[in-house]
Amino acid sequence: MNPGKAIQNKINGVKQNFADYKKLDSKDKKTYWKEFLLNNALYILLIVAIIYTYIQNSNFLSAASIVNIISLSAANLPIACGIAGCIVLTGTDLSAGRVVGLTACITASLMQSVTYATKMFPNLPVLPIPLVILIVLLVGGIVGWVNGFFVAKFQLHPFIVTLATQLIVYGLLLMYIMINGNNGQPLSGLDQHFNDVVKGSVVSFNAGGARIAIPNYVWLAAVIVIIMWFIWNKTTFGKNMFAVGSNPEAAKVSGVNVMRTTILVHTLAGAMYGLTGFIESSRIGSNTANTGLNYECDAIAACVIGGVSFVGGTGKISGVVLGVFLLRIIFVALNFLSINMNMQYVIKGLIILVACAIDMRKYLVRK
Repeated sequence: MNPGKAIQNKINGVKQNFADYKKLDSKDKKTYWKEFLLNNALYILLIVAIIYTYIQNSNFLSAASIVNIISLSAANLPIACGIAGCIVLTGTDLSAGRVVGLTACITASLMQSVTYATKMFPNLPVLPIPLVILIVLLVGGIVGWVNGFFVAKFQLHPFIVTLATQLIVYGLLLMYIMINGNNGQPLSGLDQHFNDVVKGSVVSFNAGGARIAIPNYVWLAAVIVIIMWFIWNKTTFGKNMFAVGSNPEAAKVSGVNVMRTTILVHTLAGAMYGLTGFIESSRIGSNTANTGLNYECDAIAACVIGGVSFVGGTGKISGVVLGVFLLRIIFVALNFLSINMNMQYVIKGLIILVACAIDMRKYLVRK
């Protein structure tokens, strides 16, 4: 569709909605605004929180802070895009964070500098970056395939399957970081070229007398988002995913291979977790068994905030991106307000609870 025509169609849609609103009587208008406020309560609270934080600390919306928010969001976009597909299928993935941790530690161990004193594999040269990406994609994809196979083949609930693989992957991670006498020590001392490629910068600008750099992994995340948008919206696989999420029985009758689609969605999700681990290994710089801990919680919250519904068959990549940014803005705001870390976990849990409640309410109203 022509971009100009698409914009014009949206404008016409807004005009039509306004015309329909004007035809409502006073009682219906009150109901309309009540529904609007309830359905968008989380967004309204987020906006209020942003304004309040800026009033308390004007540095919150400085150029450096905005770039920091973008960078932190970009690091979490791949895992959110992956887990969103599982949610579209009315499931979830509790193993995501541990897969990120495993692939981050694998990446770090393969990309340690040859001169690093406690290199895990002392006789192994620094591997080519494309090969390492292929390895983490494969590792993440295998875990995702296992999740999808057990969900599709044995009709097990994704919560149970991914809880089991979460424990399995964590056990494998603990064993991996003990290899060659590493004894669980942090995997650091990464090759400088690797760090330059991932968290180095080819784009920077001056703001307030300081040079602010945009990390390269932001552009990698942007490419991943574009690819995922294409898969969701322009491929038969994407259409099948939404069909299975909406009604698996109807999709099966329509000729969709439900088992194959379910397995592929989880495999793709696992690959996205692998890419997240690849980015995190360099971004963190010192990887341990705790790398990736609770990442799935942030990703699930971002997806629900972005409109990916747990009732299945509903969601957009643009919504996932929006959800990731909004959630990251809140977490950065909490730090600017010096909120205790323990309290941040409480707030994070409340955000997930409220987002899911609003999502279910929308579903019940439609039903």
